[in-house]
Amino acid sequence: MEIQRAVAADAGEILTLQRAAYVSEAQLYGDPYIPPLVESLEQVRKAIETGVVLKAAEAGRIVGAVRGSVAGTTCLVGRLVVAPDCQGRGLGTALLGALHEQVPDAEAFDLFTGHLSEPNLRLYKRLGYRETHRERMDDHLTLVHLRHARPADRG
Repeated sequence: MEIQRAVAADAGEILTLQRAAYVSEAQLYGDPYIPPLVESLEQVRKAIETGVVLKAAEAGRIVGAVRGSVAGTTCLVGRLVVAPDCQGRGLGTALLGALHEQVPDAEAFDLFTGHLSEPNLRLYKRLGYRETHRERMDDHLTLVHLRHARPADRG
């Protein structure tokens, strides 16, 4: 498996992967209109062109991706996706680690996931992310916000 920066030409395959990966989240929350499922090809292309989007490829197939956008000294992490048939093999861990390396000046990495997304919460906590707050969106969804702060003496 190889992790590298995505290019605009990868947008279609990343969008397809994203939709496959987020179907289980949509089912978990009973909402087929969650943002990752309704995002357009143009929106994915723009994310690739304006932020840090990494892809994990295996045998010519994109099997994982993650996005990062820098706001001040914080990297906002989004759309960590792994192909359903490749989950549980450490791809999410590898992608987040690679993102941390690609954004060396960030003092912290922030992300969020749904409160029922136990595998996601376990992964993030195992990787050193700590819950900062919860945000109730509606009766069925509370977003759990997490942060990974780099050590101050990383010099």
